[in-house]
Amino acid sequence: PIYRRLQMPLIQVQMFAGRTPQQKRDLVRALTDAFVETAGSTRDAVDIILTDVEQSDWAQGGELFSEKKSK
Repeated sequence: PIYRRLQMPLIQVQMFAGRTPQQKRDLVRALTDAFVETAGSTRDAVDIILTDVEQSDWAQGGELFSEKKSK
């Protein structure tokens, strides 16, 4: 099958900081399971990078999220 040649998926998740280690564990398990089930691969081949971003480093509509929160 083609997925045997494509066994190095990388999933990158950028999210606001503040999730607990348990939430992160649950998230990476769910993302891994979803990838394996829908795109085909092995669990060991799925890499995931979680990046915590402070609200002061993320903007939408020309406004920092940290400033939206204070309004």
